Amino acid sequence: MTATTGADITALTGTPSTTPTTTRRRPGYGALWRRTPREVLFLLLTLPVVVIALTVLSSVFFTGVGLLAVVVGIVVVVASLYLARGFGAVELVRLRWAGQPAVTPPRWDVPGEPATTIRALLGPLVNGHYWLYLLHGMVVNFVLGLVSWTVTVSWLSVGLGGISYWFWGRFLTDTNGVWLHEVILDWMLPGNTLQIDPLLGESLFQLGLGLIFLLTLPFITHAFTQLHQFAARGMLGAWRSEALQREVADLSASRGAAVAAEDQSLRRLERDIHDGPQQRLVRLQMDLASAERKLGTDPDAARALIVEAREQAHDTLEELRALSRGLVPPILQDRGLLAGLESLAARSTIPVQLELQVERALRLPSEIERSAYFVAAELLTNAAKHSRATSIRLHLALRIVPEGGGSDESTSDRTAGTTWLDLWVIDDGIGGARLIDAHGLQGLDERMRGLRGVLSVRSPTGGPTAIGAHIPLPAARPTRAVAVS
Repeated sequence: MTATTGADITALTGTPSTTPTTTRRRPGYGALWRRTPREVLFLLLTLPVVVIALTVLSSVFFTGVGLLAVVVGIVVVVASLYLARGFGAVELVRLRWAGQPAVTPPRWDVPGEPATTIRALLGPLVNGHYWLYLLHGMVVNFVLGLVSWTVTVSWLSVGLGGISYWFWGRFLTDTNGVWLHEVILDWMLPGNTLQIDPLLGESLFQLGLGLIFLLTLPFITHAFTQLHQFAARGMLGAWRSEALQREVADLSASRGAAVAAEDQSLRRLERDIHDGPQQRLVRLQMDLASAERKLGTDPDAARALIVEAREQAHDTLEELRALSRGLVPPILQDRGLLAGLESLAARSTIPVQLELQVERALRLPSEIERSAYFVAAELLTNAAKHSRATSIRLHLALRIVPEGGGSDESTSDRTAGTTWLDLWVIDDGIGGARLIDAHGLQGLDERMRGLRGVLSVRSPTGGPTAIGAHIPLPAARPTRAVAVS
């Protein structure tokens, strides 16, 4: 067996590398300094952004309010809400660029409801997120941006001006003013008679003051950037109640998918028993009845029928064993998922290259191992029947989804920070695989949704075909991913 890198799978399937991420820690002083340039630029650009947002939003919104007596006023108010949504999206992008964690935006369109003109026109009026975005753009972000911009500019001015005072201070024409270093000395040492050159004393004082302000600049910029992040997360992000509603909906869908998948499995088992062992047992019964009738008159013919019946019983037993393996494969129970996948690869009629990037001793919950085994078996069988492939790659790895991210839009909200089992079957066949009702891939998709997983299908015409099963694992399971060869 050979192990591939995460870049290889990324190039083939478009999925991210399976390299685990490390636990996030509080950034040190050096890390704060590395973020400072972007945070300074973010804060300096905040004033023009919030001024433009306030000007545009207040103009459009209050114009619409003034025209509410006519129908066009409602349209203008709705337009201001859409503009507020746009300014909020810009703020989220700016915060992400400044190094802050991504804020999950609200789900603007209700799943399953058609997009109509009336809904697009009146929907924002009853959606609380639009009004929060408007409040953020017109009031909160403006006040916060004005304060943060003022403090940042003042801090930079004192810091940069202080360390460069030795150069530009000598060009000041007013030499009879108040020297700050003398004021500080008189305050600290009342009645002192120290004679210090005014320019030298002021330069040293300004240098020390500038160094203090510059050394503390990362704390100031980081604090104000996080303050903007806090306001954005509270006003521009999705609500926890919405996440819980989606969780309930997903659980209901998963339960329905699991019931449907189980029903389909039972029907397939019933069909397989009817078409296989049941027909053989009927034939066996008929052969034994014929042998019984001929036992007294034609012993040789009866013996031949008994031999044939014994063969029928042997074949029936083998087929029943195969069906029982389809329910709970013994190798899966005894030796685990990796041994089961190796067994499937050995029985495949097409050469299979195994890429098992997990620990050999890894054991997962039985329902996950069983589902992964069945998915691999079904995909290998489909490839052998339909793909016309000459080689297959079977890739298995663990992938840690970092906090605030996800493998795709459908799973990132509810499984961030969890570990996923990724199983890919990639062949070099003719492609064209699709998720179609009443077909094998649709059954696999229902099985994955029953486990709150995802089935990825990438099969352009002409190939290659890459089909992946992604299953979230319970939190208290092994997560290290190593190459096994």
